[in-house]
Amino acid sequence: MSLPTRRLVIVVRADPVICGHSGEARNLAEVALTRGFDDVRLLTWPVPALQAAGLPLKPLDRLLPYSPGITVERPEPVGDYRVPDGRHIAGLTGRLVELLAEGIPTTCLSMYLVPHTTVVNDAVTAARAAGFAPDVRTVAKAVGSDVTNVIKSCLRDGRYGAATVLFTTFLASDEVVAVSEYTREEIVASAEQVDAHCGTRFAEECRRRVTVSYPPIDASAYLDLDPAEVDAALARRGLKRGGYLLFLSRVARAKGIYDLVIAYGQMRCRDRVRLIVAGTGPALEHVRAMSKEDDQITYLTDVDDREKPLLMAGCAAYVLPTKPEPDFVETFGIALAEKMLAGGGPIVTTLTGGTGEAVGDTAVLVEPGDIAALAETVDRVVLEMPEAERRDLEVRARARAMLFDRGAVFDGLFPSAEPAALAG
Repeated sequence: MSLPTRRLVIVVRADPVICGHSGEARNLAEVALTRGFDDVRLLTWPVPALQAAGLPLKPLDRLLPYSPGITVERPEPVGDYRVPDGRHIAGLTGRLVELLAEGIPTTCLSMYLVPHTTVVNDAVTAARAAGFAPDVRTVAKAVGSDVTNVIKSCLRDGRYGAATVLFTTFLASDEVVAVSEYTREEIVASAEQVDAHCGTRFAEECRRRVTVSYPPIDASAYLDLDPAEVDAALARRGLKRGGYLLFLSRVARAKGIYDLVIAYGQMRCRDRVRLIVAGTGPALEHVRAMSKEDDQITYLTDVDDREKPLLMAGCAAYVLPTKPEPDFVETFGIALAEKMLAGGGPIVTTLTGGTGEAVGDTAVLVEPGDIAALAETVDRVVLEMPEAERRDLEVRARARAMLFDRGAVFDGLFPSAEPAALAG
């Protein structure tokens, strides 16, 4: 059996985690097969470790399969209970060293600086120190929570040593990328704070080196949906086209779920449209208990990737009133771009973080945290917006979201990759 000629390894929290960046990894992996990579691997965590972490997970029995040529590896931990967190990191790092030792030209992409970029850096260092001379290029992509959660928490708590480690880890990669322009600006601003306190020079290097690569989306999964398939999916849920508002996201305070449930209680349109909350997350049980007397609100915790675009296409409006919180700021809004492709009713959202980069001028905007304005805006969209305006928003939104199609994003991130038919 011959060895591959070109390998892409993506170190990430992959499926079944409900996270836009697990979708990013899947989409980049699929495109890589058409761009000259003949071996693509997602290096990720064992499912029990993901479950133990309390992460929101998709139904395990309905995960979409990957194309042949893509291998999902979940290395077992190294050592026993006396090495609590390092066991899994050692497993990931060790497996990557084994792959690098094969001598196959390899690109390593890490998403989440903690710990995935550390895994890549350590593996490359170990492989070189062992004399394997790996042919490898590393790319570190800073996703939103790297900044809004990890780096910002270091700065809030005055943990400048940890912040220094994060920046040196990030900048040790051959290429450094941010998921949005907002994220890039936050990286630079955070680096300036560390520099001011520590006398380092991270900000200058970040300004010079960090580029932007938006999340890649499989547009084909959202375009040209079969109307009969949409209607059938809705019927299975007891829904009909235009008969519901849709919140489909992680159910968390920062996503505006509390604001939406309170606002829905004030909406005039509630007699015409139900509220469907699709997803799981840390606020789910609390918000479900809070709204238990409202039989117009339905919670769906088992929506899979096949059903998601169908629900988006059939809604009267998609509402994501995301707002900044200490532990999370929406740094792009992958679900917004997916909804823009699927069509259906207008998007109602906020200009929080990087959402403006996703929606441009194709969404109806409200101020973050303004519950009364949210209720009034959704009422206007559902009860008063002319059909021509709705259609115009839908058409322009779809055209804008094509900027984020996975093929275009991949080619921007890996410009040296060649189409499979031309490679070699």
